[in-house]
Amino acid sequence: MVQDEKVAADGADEQMLGADEKLAERRDEVKFIKGDQQNGDAKIDIGNPNGKQAFTGMSKEELMKYANDPFWVRLRWIFFVCFWAIWVGMLVGAILIIVGAPKCAAPQPLPWYKRGVHAKFGSLDDASPKDINVVEKLQAAGAIYELPAALTYQVKERNVEAQIKELVDHYKNSDVRVILDLTPNIMSKDSRLVKEALTDVTKRDAFVWVNGAGAAEPTNWLKVGGNRTAWEKVGDSYVLSQFDDGFYDLKMNNSLVRQEFGDVLQHLIGLGVHGFRLKNTKFFMLTPNLADEDVSTFPKDLNSDVSSYGFYNHKRTAFQEGLGDVLYDYLSIVKNASADAFLSVAEDIIRPSAYEISNAGPLGIDLPIYGRFVHTLSSPLPNENVQLSLNQTLEMGKGWLQWDFGVVEAKPKIHHSAIALFMSLLPGVPVVPANSFMYNEVSAQTYTNIELLRKSPSYMHGEIKMYSADPLVAYSRQRIKSGNPGYFVLLNPTDQPVKGNFVDVHDLPDKMTVLHVSDDYLNNNATKVQVKAKFGIAELELEPYSTVILTYVPVKAE
Repeated sequence: MVQDEKVAADGADEQMLGADEKLAERRDEVKFIKGDQQNGDAKIDIGNPNGKQAFTGMSKEELMKYANDPFWVRLRWIFFVCFWAIWVGMLVGAILIIVGAPKCAAPQPLPWYKRGVHAKFGSLDDASPKDINVVEKLQAAGAIYELPAALTYQVKERNVEAQIKELVDHYKNSDVRVILDLTPNIMSKDSRLVKEALTDVTKRDAFVWVNGAGAAEPTNWLKVGGNRTAWEKVGDSYVLSQFDDGFYDLKMNNSLVRQEFGDVLQHLIGLGVHGFRLKNTKFFMLTPNLADEDVSTFPKDLNSDVSSYGFYNHKRTAFQEGLGDVLYDYLSIVKNASADAFLSVAEDIIRPSAYEISNAGPLGIDLPIYGRFVHTLSSPLPNENVQLSLNQTLEMGKGWLQWDFGVVEAKPKIHHSAIALFMSLLPGVPVVPANSFMYNEVSAQTYTNIELLRKSPSYMHGEIKMYSADPLVAYSRQRIKSGNPGYFVLLNPTDQPVKGNFVDVHDLPDKMTVLHVSDDYLNNNATKVQVKAKFGIAELELEPYSTVILTYVPVKAE
């Protein structure tokens, strides 16, 4: 009895009860098998103790019955053939996809008008076969000539057409394209459209023509840059003439003018002209409601008065809303006539935002001109920072620029070749006047070097990155692809030798090879830096007012 109480106290009966309940839930078949009669033993068979049916597969003898069965033999052969047929099909399909897939198109080179230097000459009347010598020294891609304003709408006349054809023929044996500077917003009073407007009132919509204005001028508008009224009396009417006497202003957004100037552009392209730079673009649109100009808050000339053009802000006659759309319309005419042609401006647009296409953002022209960077390099204002000026110009991001080398002074502190070489790899096209110091003071070899640099894939398809090394100004041009070298351009805009003290140059190698130096560099170089010599960035000392271009193998990002 004592033993039984101990078992009960240990809770064994509860454990047995739980086990019985589990057995009851499983409902396994229990069999009692009679054992030895002498000892009264018996065996209990409770089925599968794991609660699962044991798998009983076919024996070898049973399987062998089907090994040679015709049905199963045929089925195995069918599966075997299908497997290899599918495998071969996938292989052939993969090969066809690889062979037939369209190849990745090679990056297109920059169009000609973005790639090379442009040589700028004078009037079309002064064109000469000797101009080809200037083009050859500059290794230019385009030659710019100015078509006199009086001839803009007379290009279909026989003598004018012959003059343009002769100019195009000067360059027919070279890769140089002819570019014309046009003045389309004014028309001579001797032109056909003006004569028609005198008798046909509907043709007067092309001009700012005020009928029956009386004795007083319609507004206080003055000649551009002058001190006389901009209105010319024609019979009992007034016609706007902001520029030269005998020329009337056109409304470039007028349908009649669009037809006239569109025909001019298409005809010139047919004659072999490949580019156009427009003058006076900020005056292409005028306020629809005539009103007096307001006095400027910041007049350019503090001594000016009400009779001076600079006394007013010109919000009625310049930079009108929709200017970018009007220019884009003419750009479309040019592109539809020739995808190889371009349309740009001949002057600083001053306000790039005014030239934007509505609701789009990009400008309505190719190759704008804006920013002070060229002026800063040539003749910086007091305390003007070269690096800051460059950053501000590039950050505007309004397309591929024209760098007007015509504003460079005769004797800038920085040598002319240093300016040309430093700007050679910036995103833009140098425009070099044939009579400028940038042409006369820079060697032909330097312009040959610039041409080779601008044709490189690293320039045409690479990225530009600025580097901080005050007072040095530096940037790189590189394209991370096998066989394309990177370029590192440094300018010292100070009057003292300066060693590189760069930060954040982890993407540049420790050693680089000197590729080009400005023309005056070797003459003044105390450290005797030679072309093809290797230098570390921190070791290279730049002479005052000089430029060095180094080349290197781009470092691939990990």
